[in-house]
Amino acid sequence: MEPSTIGALIPIVAIIAFAGIRVARIVTSRLPARDPDTANRLAALEEEMATVRRQLEEAYERLDFTERLLAQQHTDRLNQGPS
Repeated sequence: MEPSTIGALIPIVAIIAFAGIRVARIVTSRLPARDPDTANRLAALEEEMATVRRQLEEAYERLDFTERLLAQQHTDRLNQGPS
């Protein structure tokens, strides 16, 4: 092969290789994890995340209750007028 032909093929081969790598990554990202350890770790993380969400919801409820209680006390003080 002539050097000019090889020079023209290098970018084409690079593009095909890049596309092949991208396709391989997409295909492998869609496959389920076959490692049981990975599946167990994922299940544990999902369970822990659910626990954290519940705790956050409880904290929001407590915060909301405290804000309403403080607002009510503030309103009661305003309604009593000056002492």
